[in-house]
Amino acid sequence: MQGPDDEDPVCADRPAEPTLDLLSRGADGLRIATLGGYFQAGATQQALDAMAAVASALGATREIEIPEAARARAAAFVISTTEGAALHLDRLRARPGDFDPAVRDRLIAGALVPAPLVTRAQKFRRWYRDAVLALFRDVDILLAPATPCAAPALGQAMLDLGGESVPLRPNIGIYTQPISFIGLPVAAVPVRGDGLPIGVQIIAPPWREDLALRVAWQLETAGFQAA
Repeated sequence: MQGPDDEDPVCADRPAEPTLDLLSRGADGLRIATLGGYFQAGATQQALDAMAAVASALGATREIEIPEAARARAAAFVISTTEGAALHLDRLRARPGDFDPAVRDRLIAGALVPAPLVTRAQKFRRWYRDAVLALFRDVDILLAPATPCAAPALGQAMLDLGGESVPLRPNIGIYTQPISFIGLPVAAVPVRGDGLPIGVQIIAPPWREDLALRVAWQLETAGFQAA
């Protein structure tokens, strides 16, 4: 989906940028690095093995860290929960029973977040975005686990994160929130290992969906799977 949306007043006014003809280039010539630090802390061995397998298949040997990624996740949570609450507030008041109880509770909590915290989170987002974009001066693609574990079972409520049992819903996205927080394009590549599937993020700079899709296409056409 490309091009501006006339019904979205904050949508970027950019023309369509076709990518299909670029897919055959694959990862040729791209500088690829894996994300360490925050993006490996708490990950299961299966998640680490999946990322290592993808990195090996792409010849990526460099590892870098995104500064303040944990703080970015916290700021992302503040912003997303308050924006979600603002979007649904009238419906929450009129038809609270229409919402899943867990979702309803999170939206209500978001409506109660103090405004100064939201302002601080927004200011931090600007700094963090600049810091991450600076990394793309030396690399074209970043690799990170999509989740800290394989796909959870239906009805699963808790997640083992770094030896601690935590609620699954707010924590399954710990590695995606610091990325989507600043609007980076991502292709999530499923890795078929033992048991349930797990994904690896192929992260590109802003407006370079073509790079993420090129790498994902190379892995897909190679029939990639974890060893």
